[in-house]
Amino acid sequence: MKPLFGLFVILVTGGIADAAPSLRVVDGDTLELSGVVYRLHGIDAPEAGQKCTKPDGKSWACGKVAISVLEELVLGQDVRCDDRGQDDYGRTIGVCTVGTRDINARMVVTGNAWAFRKYSADYADLEDKAHQDHVGVWQADTQPPWDYRAEKWAVAEQESPNGCPIKGNVSENGNIYHAPWSPWYSKTKVSMDKGEHWFCSEAEAIKAGWRAPYWGR
Repeated sequence: MKPLFGLFVILVTGGIADAAPSLRVVDGDTLELSGVVYRLHGIDAPEAGQKCTKPDGKSWACGKVAISVLEELVLGQDVRCDDRGQDDYGRTIGVCTVGTRDINARMVVTGNAWAFRKYSADYADLEDKAHQDHVGVWQADTQPPWDYRAEKWAVAEQESPNGCPIKGNVSENGNIYHAPWSPWYSKTKVSMDKGEHWFCSEAEAIKAGWRAPYWGR
């Protein structure tokens, strides 16, 4: 019995050691690693449905591009994220790395995220260089994501019940909320009969058991 028990322990232990951590991209500045949602410290990427401006005045899907760039940086890689506390939505704030590469920094360097100077100046110099080089979102004057969110919120707040514009949707993928800047916001209907709800803040939606959509892979 002892040899068999020893073999069993080796197999189980080996299976645990070989298990790769689960990883998915939520949006341009958020990852989910082994069930923990990380909000990338010090940066703010364009929202999934946000468009930015080209030098010729035309628009491009900067939100989708930011998600794609983050996917290229992390998917299939050994990603590590530190823990710098939690934000108001229960997400862990962190710097994520692949080897010695700072993923947060790469998003700013490539012009796919702003330095979130309201909370940190860690990536301000990198943003200044990206701005100087006119890369990514710095090709032309474009609206930063915090202004984009505020503008969308102000409009939706006026049109929603009791000024609570977040739509809590029940779907086959679970309870998902859509903030006014969500690409699916206008298509999402709230049916109280189905147990769906309007929420006044993302924090309220999360506390009630709803989650943000996954825009990446």
